[in-house]
Amino acid sequence: MNADNRRLDWILGGAILALLILPWYRIRAGFFSFDWLGDFLSEPDLWPGLVQALMGRWQLWPIILLAAAALYLRIRVPSSAGRGRAMVWIGALGLIWLAAEGLSVGTRGWNWGLLEASFGEVDGQPAFGAGAVILSLFFTCMISFGAAERGALKGDAFVLTSIALLILLVGTFVFYPILSIFTGAFQDFDGSFTTEGVRRNIADPKIWSLGCLTGGACGVAWRTFFLAICTATATTLLGLAFALVATRTRFPFKKSLRLLTVLPIITPPFVVGLALIMLLGRQGTLTQAIYAVTGIELGRWIYGLTGIWLAQVLSFTPISFLVLIGVVEGVSPSMEEASQTLRAGRWRTFRKVSLPLMAPGLANAFLIGFIESMADFGNPLVLGGSGGVLSTEIFFSVVGAQNDPSRAAVLAAVLLFFTLSAFIAQRVWLSGRSFATVGGKGDGGTHAQLPARVAWPVIGVVSAWSLFTIIVYAMILFGGFVKLWGLDHSLTLEHYVRAFGITFDGGIRWTGVAWNSFWTTMTIALIAAPLTAAVGLLTGWLISRQKFPGKAVFEFVLMMSFAIPGTVIGISYIMAFNLPPIQMTGTALILIVCFVFRNMPVGVRGSVAAMAQLDGSLDEASLTLGAGSGRTLRRVILPLLRPAIMAALVYSFVRAITSISAVIFLVSAKYNMATAYIVGLVENGQYGVAIAYSSVLILVMITVIGGFQLLVGERRLRRRPVPPAAKEATV
Repeated sequence: MNADNRRLDWILGGAILALLILPWYRIRAGFFSFDWLGDFLSEPDLWPGLVQALMGRWQLWPIILLAAAALYLRIRVPSSAGRGRAMVWIGALGLIWLAAEGLSVGTRGWNWGLLEASFGEVDGQPAFGAGAVILSLFFTCMISFGAAERGALKGDAFVLTSIALLILLVGTFVFYPILSIFTGAFQDFDGSFTTEGVRRNIADPKIWSLGCLTGGACGVAWRTFFLAICTATATTLLGLAFALVATRTRFPFKKSLRLLTVLPIITPPFVVGLALIMLLGRQGTLTQAIYAVTGIELGRWIYGLTGIWLAQVLSFTPISFLVLIGVVEGVSPSMEEASQTLRAGRWRTFRKVSLPLMAPGLANAFLIGFIESMADFGNPLVLGGSGGVLSTEIFFSVVGAQNDPSRAAVLAAVLLFFTLSAFIAQRVWLSGRSFATVGGKGDGGTHAQLPARVAWPVIGVVSAWSLFTIIVYAMILFGGFVKLWGLDHSLTLEHYVRAFGITFDGGIRWTGVAWNSFWTTMTIALIAAPLTAAVGLLTGWLISRQKFPGKAVFEFVLMMSFAIPGTVIGISYIMAFNLPPIQMTGTALILIVCFVFRNMPVGVRGSVAAMAQLDGSLDEASLTLGAGSGRTLRRVILPLLRPAIMAALVYSFVRAITSISAVIFLVSAKYNMATAYIVGLVENGQYGVAIAYSSVLILVMITVIGGFQLLVGERRLRRRPVPPAAKEATV
């Protein structure tokens, strides 16, 4: 009981300080700049919540009264199930009121005319600041602490608080932005309700036309869908081919093959498109060679869906390979040996036994390829030509001459519908099926080699694709060292000097044009990576080790955020966080939040998979010895999860640097990311500087990944060797 009161004292103290000291509303220059301290007394918007309420903002009084009720419960009511129930109600009502008043009152007063007609005029308010954030956390903790006092989850306040905070964060930064897309589609420029924009765009033939079936042009929705199907199919088949060659053949260059498949993952996505232009464009190396030998002009075929498809297959095949390599290795050798013992040949064994057991991995690889293709922005922007896709159409609806938020919202809803449908279809197809082949007994068998009729074609395809990938990356490297691609191929370091020039005139001066965006990118990526890993690992621990009502829905909702394309995330963040109650556009915070919740599902799945290998008795032993859940997680579980931590750190860091589909909407002049800056260089025709910048990013990512490996280390499960001196002493 003392522990319950001590926790309650801490959060009550924080809430009281927030109401009495911290600014309730957002500070434009940033809270941590502390420049606002000089204007604290003279600027009313900087005053704390209690003062704001006393000065006439009546909508804050319910929050203050609820905090006072929580203080009364702590002072006058002993810890009990009844007090816990009251705490849950106080927390729930506080969060509901914060959300309601924040959404209802904007900068100019009521956001809806109906409220003004019902309650009269009200003063406008800025976006929430530090004080409001602390109070929202206070009300969330009131819910979890109250539930603990009522005995939920054996009274484990740490687990309950973790679940409550994750629900609050996911609701705020995933579902609220998505909801803003749909509400934004029905709003006019002045905020009034209208259906005209939705009616005009939802029936637009440019979105839904099937004219390509009769010799015309298809709408952008069906073009994108068809492209995603083709990309997902090709990447799944190629990924499977690479996985089979790496595990089921005697191919002599397996290590080089694995290294080659990692390269596209750490490459900014549109760089592959640039390399294809250098190779296959009208002035491309291969195009000119074919013309010189045969006299055939290839034309502009690379610009359009064909070129986008080729770039996407190059970019996303490595991800498919990484998904499938573990699946191919996980097929039990004993089952294949049993099939051959029953006189089935290697081809029949592969077709009837091995391949069906790989179905979950193939479905996951297909889903990832489909979603990545749908969300891809960089390659369609570079290679799209006149055949745009949904991601680029959304972008131009927002920043182009159209300036049509309603059209952007409708297109984003269509894109979201496609990806969520694929995600749900995959889950439904796999549900209720069992593909388990690894049991508790050890399996000492060896995987059967591929039959010759499969092995030779697969090795041929993999070898040809690997050679093509090497040529594409050679173009990337070569393009940064020539003066003007296609016209002047004399070697130069001019592009690197222009991008990353340094002078020593009176000290170090970063004179290169890329330094500002480079340092911003590194800072944001290094902040977002550990946060993403922490949120993902905590969520995975809750899913794997805790039992609570609604856990299946909780897991599904968290993983569903993976199916939301980056373009939809970007446009939804603009719509949700450009105005009160939460205003973050133009800040570094919106980029960090976007990366954390965009990449979190990968950390969750990695954590769940890693903890499946840890016996639950480890947790139970720690809890039996008196350690709480938080201490058990910190001292027992985390040291054994170093591989999962490493994977989450690397993935989130790389994606924060290479992401473009969401970032392109969220960058600002002050906080410009490397990928957005490179897109600007490409649009201005500065290909050499763009490729030089991309090459440096690839080198930096390899270096930082190595640093993460040294920092996190490896999991140690063996006994430490006893020094010789210790052995002699024991004899």
